[in-house]
Amino acid sequence: MTQSVDHETVVSRLLGADDILILCHKNPDGDTLGSGAALCLALRRLGKTAAVLCSDPIPAMYAFLPITVFDGSFAPRFVVAVDVAGIQLFGDKNNMPRYAEHVDLCIDHHASNSGYAYESLVDGSAAAAAELLTSLIPELGVELTPDIAACLYTGLATDTGCFRFTNTTAATHRAAARLIEAGADVATLNERLFECRSHARMEAERMALESLEYYYGDRCAMICLTWDQIQAAGVAGAELEDLTSLPRSIEGVEVGLTLRQQKDGSYKISVRTGNQTNACSIARRLGGGGHPRAAGCEISGNLDNAKHAILDEVKKELDRAAQAAEPDA
Repeated sequence: MTQSVDHETVVSRLLGADDILILCHKNPDGDTLGSGAALCLALRRLGKTAAVLCSDPIPAMYAFLPITVFDGSFAPRFVVAVDVAGIQLFGDKNNMPRYAEHVDLCIDHHASNSGYAYESLVDGSAAAAAELLTSLIPELGVELTPDIAACLYTGLATDTGCFRFTNTTAATHRAAARLIEAGADVATLNERLFECRSHARMEAERMALESLEYYYGDRCAMICLTWDQIQAAGVAGAELEDLTSLPRSIEGVEVGLTLRQQKDGSYKISVRTGNQTNACSIARRLGGGGHPRAAGCEISGNLDNAKHAILDEVKKELDRAAQAAEPDA
């Protein structure tokens, strides 16, 4: 069982450590990579040996991040995980299981964090792990340089949908302002992250929209991509992340589902909800987790099984929401 710790303890642990390995989650997004890169830069500025490890390759859209990838040149003596809510999210490539079993410190913003690390700093009110690190890094005595600020802004902006999602708070905007003041070139970063889509990404979106289905009086919308379609489009996993907002963006849809088949045949399911339903409740009942408006899980089996399983949980949540909205008898 993990021990919850505060900022002061995290700072003490990091200042006292060396040969530090920073772990990101599989299918890496902007927050896990941006947070990992920023923390690594900060630790190296303190004269420490540090590097970042991920089970999967770094997507091309994040190639601009100055990430020092772990090459095995040192033996890790302290392991930190950033933006990883559960041990199953680390993946099994690049020798990841060896390090994921002994995580000394977890820095995360998922309230559903499973407590796999020896010590954890988890703040479910933060929009991103990068929001936590925006205050933690200066507490280490490290200046927020333009490079560090760019990494943290990447995490902050991608996990909030460029500050559109409901997880965005006043504190999130204050963190963004701090990063802008530190030299983050937000115009260039926003263009790279939100205004540039590859031909492969657009082909994947076309195929996903062709699969669009509605359920429960059009209160739920679902799109699906098979592994063959993803391969045919030639699109990287990270480029598919913003597809998850498409079903929920349809007028009248309360629950949006995006099903993406993985190489092993399982389905990664992203759940996005409106204010009346809880995405995390839906995903958690299938072994996943996340946030009230954005969550996910993985389901083994064929597409019909995956659809049946997730739709059954969506119906329960929609029924619960409808019952809660009824006036007292």
